[in-house]
Amino acid sequence: MRFVDEFRDAGQAQALSARIAGLCEPGRHYTFMEVCGGHTHTIYKHGLEDHLPETVRLVHGPGCPVCVIPMGRVDDAIAIARRPEVIMTSFGDMMRVPGGQGSFYDAKAEGADIRMVYSPLDALKIARENPDRKVVFMAIGFETTAPSTAMTVLRAAAEGVANFSVFCNHVTIIPAIKAILDSPDLRLDGFLGPGHVSTVIGCRPYEFIPAVYGRPLVCAGFEPADILRSVHMLLQQLADGRAEVENQYTRVVQWNGNRRALDAISRVMELRPYFEWRGLGFISQSALRLREEFAAHDAERIFEVPGVRVADPKACQCGEVLKGVLRPWECKVFGTACTPETPIGTCMVSSEGACAAYYNFGRFTRQRVQEAIRA
Repeated sequence: MRFVDEFRDAGQAQALSARIAGLCEPGRHYTFMEVCGGHTHTIYKHGLEDHLPETVRLVHGPGCPVCVIPMGRVDDAIAIARRPEVIMTSFGDMMRVPGGQGSFYDAKAEGADIRMVYSPLDALKIARENPDRKVVFMAIGFETTAPSTAMTVLRAAAEGVANFSVFCNHVTIIPAIKAILDSPDLRLDGFLGPGHVSTVIGCRPYEFIPAVYGRPLVCAGFEPADILRSVHMLLQQLADGRAEVENQYTRVVQWNGNRRALDAISRVMELRPYFEWRGLGFISQSALRLREEFAAHDAERIFEVPGVRVADPKACQCGEVLKGVLRPWECKVFGTACTPETPIGTCMVSSEGACAAYYNFGRFTRQRVQEAIRA
């Protein structure tokens, strides 16, 4: 990629839109899931739904790493953070995620030492600078961010930084997609595969989707032209009677992934037997934990955590949004009781959350449509 502008060209978008319309069968409706929250933000920031026929519907999936963290895990992290010897470190997105006992910001206001960092290496630096404290990094994310956590653990072990540990909440994308496909709530015609995750795992792991479920998947980039071209590729497969994994994001994603990143994850982490996802419940072998070899840097082994399950607020419908069953504006509290300033659910908190995307961008389109209908 030489320039960003070439992926945001209006003429190219209009041409792709015409080609997409030409592939749609009369009377047929299509539903595609964009797994990644980054795609959702591109779609609504750039008004891509206006470039698609009404018969093509895009729904959000479980690809926001903050959104899928259950409330109980937030409470577990807060329990660790409240210990006087602990400095808890976290990405900014996690600071406002509500648990049953409030958020990191609430705990910080009550006296807990919780600090925002931009990478796990920042947390390791804090551990070096505070040898008399125990520094914990709240590790979240899919395979995209797991390599940086793994490499930081390796560095901490090599340098003998004994006061650094990780509260590991890394999850894996393939079991979540399988859970969506096995769900009776939604019928999908295909997937826009997550670009960021695919830079690490590649395209090959998705091959079970067409092989077992007969659905096409296109690994998509994050610019407007990427999204439209990926939708066109999905429609072309359906028109041809094909179901395959294709890679639109070839400038970044390799078919077999990033071997060095995968090796780092494999060396430091292993699959958990099961893990709870917000909205999807418990999914077997869907998350990562530190291997026994690195127990000295595993916060779950160092500290006692409550491990109590916490039900989501009854008014919050983040689970249905993450499964693509509801679109954010269909939630009863969207834009009223639940806003980015006063979030009830995680989908309104994260920068990749579907509700935040709809609120910041899509709600304006929705308002125009409703006004046109009333007129």
